[in-house]
Amino acid sequence: MSGTSVDAIDVAIIHFRVDGRPELKHFREHPMPGELREPILRLAEPGLNDNSAEKMNWAPNGRGEAPKAMDGLSQIDSLSGLDRALGEAIADAVLKTLKDAGISPTEITAIGSHGQTIRHRPHSRPAFTLQIGCPSTISEITGITTVADFRRRDIAAGGEGAPLAPFAHRLLFGDGGDAVAVLNIGGIANISFLPPEGDVLGFDTGPGNMIMDCLMLHLSDGRHGFDRDGQIAAGGTICQPLLTELLEHAFFSRRPPKSTGREDFGQEATNKILAWPDIGDADRLATAAELTARSIADGRGFLPEEPKAWYVCGGGAANRHLMQRLSELLAPATVQSTEALGMPPAAVEAVCFALLGWHTLLGNTNTLPEVTGARHAVCGGHITPGENWSKLLKDLNT
Repeated sequence: MSGTSVDAIDVAIIHFRVDGRPELKHFREHPMPGELREPILRLAEPGLNDNSAEKMNWAPNGRGEAPKAMDGLSQIDSLSGLDRALGEAIADAVLKTLKDAGISPTEITAIGSHGQTIRHRPHSRPAFTLQIGCPSTISEITGITTVADFRRRDIAAGGEGAPLAPFAHRLLFGDGGDAVAVLNIGGIANISFLPPEGDVLGFDTGPGNMIMDCLMLHLSDGRHGFDRDGQIAAGGTICQPLLTELLEHAFFSRRPPKSTGREDFGQEATNKILAWPDIGDADRLATAAELTARSIADGRGFLPEEPKAWYVCGGGAANRHLMQRLSELLAPATVQSTEALGMPPAAVEAVCFALLGWHTLLGNTNTLPEVTGARHAVCGGHITPGENWSKLLKDLNT
């Protein structure tokens, strides 16, 4: 899994027990290679791509020869090269994680790879979504069957292609007696509402860490990619006029199903905060953190009832200031990380795509039309056979 922050490649090794419940055997975060992160962010940012090829300088990890200069390459060339290079980086992350865990690649059934979202346009005509991280490259290097490209089948069925995590959140956390919410705070924040009975609901609420991280990169001249523990934001003062203007974004009032990304809350939103006059850097970060907290809390208005508890996963769970604000805004409900349910918050999204990939292999539907707005549930994901494909087919048939 690599999210909208493009800060790491997360690898979770999952064992499915006889009862179908997943057990996390090992987890590791691999920092995104710097030669990939910058061009990916540039390519993913609408409006910044006209000259992006001239500034990219990615290089495959020793397999093949990278161009010495990117000048003159088209955006398609840049996209295609990054697709291959990211596939190599994902494969390397998988192999390193398996080595850490003392597990041979031959023991692995399949890899479920989300890839990296470059564009997400569910309201375009025609609608589309695009993730890179070449599954053929992953399968070739690791020898393992790879399931990827999970979102496009839902788009084809009239859905938003996101969020996909609620399907997995229901399997991981949905067997309690009370209505609870799982809140993923990655670059974008999304809610999965898990009632004791009835349909699971889910939708993106707006920015998670994305704007805060963009601000930190700018304010630190690229030295720091995030505000550790939210310390700087905690020392600032919220600029209410700026926050009010930010909360007027049309996405916040749109009813679910809904999903979003850098198209709505990327560099343009960051620039608005940076351009606001007469406030300090800590105040800018405090206002960005409050935007995330408020937009999440306001999302309760789209739920049929108030959750009794909120379980937070993703990088935002490590932001103490943000977690404190959520505890205040979401009271009297309790707010804690998914660690309380036995799942490290950093690992949840990678585990989700292992679950999605497993259901793809079984031919099961792995989307929720009540979440994405699709006409019906679909089996999302494309399968790239690995060296274990013949054995895998026999195992699946038995």
